[in-house]
Amino acid sequence: MGNQTAGHEGNNQEADIGAVIRNGKEVLFQAFNWESHKHDWWRNLEKKVPDMAKSGFTSAWLPPPSNSFASEGYLPQNLYSLNSAYGSEHLLKALLHKMKQHRVRAMADIVINHRVGTTRGHGGMYNRYDGIPLSWDERAVTSCTGGLGNQSTGDNFHGVPNIDHSQHFVRKDITAWLQWLRYTIGFEDFRFDFARGYSAKYVKEYIEGAKPKFAVGEYWDSCNYNGSYLEYNQDNHRQRIINWIDGTGQLSAAFDFTTKGILQEAVKSQLWRLRDSQGKAPGVIGWWPSRAVTFLDNHDTGSTQAHWPFPSHHIMEGYAYILTHPGIPTVFYDHFYDWGDSIHDQIVKLVDVRKRQGIHSRTPIRILEAQPNLYSAMVGEKVCMKMGDGSWCPAGKEWSLAANGHRYAVWQK
Repeated sequence: MGNQTAGHEGNNQEADIGAVIRNGKEVLFQAFNWESHKHDWWRNLEKKVPDMAKSGFTSAWLPPPSNSFASEGYLPQNLYSLNSAYGSEHLLKALLHKMKQHRVRAMADIVINHRVGTTRGHGGMYNRYDGIPLSWDERAVTSCTGGLGNQSTGDNFHGVPNIDHSQHFVRKDITAWLQWLRYTIGFEDFRFDFARGYSAKYVKEYIEGAKPKFAVGEYWDSCNYNGSYLEYNQDNHRQRIINWIDGTGQLSAAFDFTTKGILQEAVKSQLWRLRDSQGKAPGVIGWWPSRAVTFLDNHDTGSTQAHWPFPSHHIMEGYAYILTHPGIPTVFYDHFYDWGDSIHDQIVKLVDVRKRQGIHSRTPIRILEAQPNLYSAMVGEKVCMKMGDGSWCPAGKEWSLAANGHRYAVWQK
């Protein structure tokens, strides 16, 4: 298809929303955690851009850039003000410039499910936006969260006015803002926060309007548990994520929360979980890998919030899985920069194997073993890997060890 250069296409391909997803060669980096706003973040990241590029990351997801009621950025108010706890607009632009020089795309965290009001309106609620750009009135807020708009098309995010995306004037303004982020500020990719909160058809409209090179949605709901025991079959869970992707007209990828939930139980001597009843990978990567963004932890599940953390002693096994398997893998800032040089270098080595061997989001896998203490798989024709304490290695002299560490090993031809 001639899309080998999808990461760095010129203007002639600018409008091709699907090129990056088709190419399938992405390796993402989440470039912040829950505490980053305390640490002069845009300036800190600028120093790390050369290492991010050298490590093979194609896109770095940055925290929400707009002015926010809470320092972390997830209670936005004035969307057009890019002075935030992470740094000034000037420092953000310097960071984006550095990223462009090093060919790492910048991913904006798009928080448009809810918005903190500036003035009291209907019912005495802060549900108006007077005095700032996008000075919407109460019609922009869903009736379920104290506004005069329609009912929400998704789940409510509590304690703050939720935006009514069914209003044409709201969508027109949001699209214009996204186009500004994309073309004036220079964010190339989007991550949609709290995607459960509004219909996926609006995400489709926003992607069509602003044309990010790559988009991913956070469609996060609970896996199927029986008490605290994770059920083996998570098909309903992954189907809900797939339905959301379908709702975006297949234009957006989605975080593979199913794989995260299963993998973090599997590494505790339950590696049998990593093969579903059809012999496939049990997460979204088993059904629609080109749209599945895999990860071990993020600023909510890990970091200082630790809502649903990956077991820390098994981090490298987790990365050995997601960095050799189909899907679009994501590396978390904390693991890469705060957990020591050994982890950093092991991750770099796995990314390097992925790139050198041409593993992409749709590379086929053959699961060879899935026992309590041993998982092994063939990835494409030239890579195989194992996890767990059980001993296993590929037969044949043509295989050589490419990477190994605590409870994992990867071979290549």
